[in-house]
Amino acid sequence: MTVSDCIFCDIVAGRAPASLVYRDDVCCAFLDIRPVNEGHVLVIPVRHAASLAEMDEATGGHLFAVARRIASALRHADLPCEAVNLFLADGVAAGQEVFHVHLHVIPRYHGDGFGLRFGPGYGERPARADLDALAARLRKRLATG
Repeated sequence: MTVSDCIFCDIVAGRAPASLVYRDDVCCAFLDIRPVNEGHVLVIPVRHAASLAEMDEATGGHLFAVARRIASALRHADLPCEAVNLFLADGVAAGQEVFHVHLHVIPRYHGDGFGLRFGPGYGERPARADLDALAARLRKRLATG
């Protein structure tokens, strides 16, 4: 997908309709057209980034700050919202369908029917030595960029 055929870039540019919740120079937030629950909002960077790796840290931090504010607004709005999920799929294997970074802010309430499904190995605790070895590999990768 290129910027020229990105629906989210079209929304940012005003070429596609959206029900805007928030907009500034860095990000845009609008209601999802396929909401999990009423009030489901997407927060996206104004500048196209297909993946987290393409987005700078300051923009990522700003998206989460705006998502936090939206979550608070959802909790105080006149709609069912006992809790909030933040969800971001980064890549095909994670379920990303639109290749422009987008952070879902999903209002939740008991009995809403939404949930996460875990794989068959979930709950099996790895050995501490395996966890420590993996942590060391990740620390090394973080240190080298």
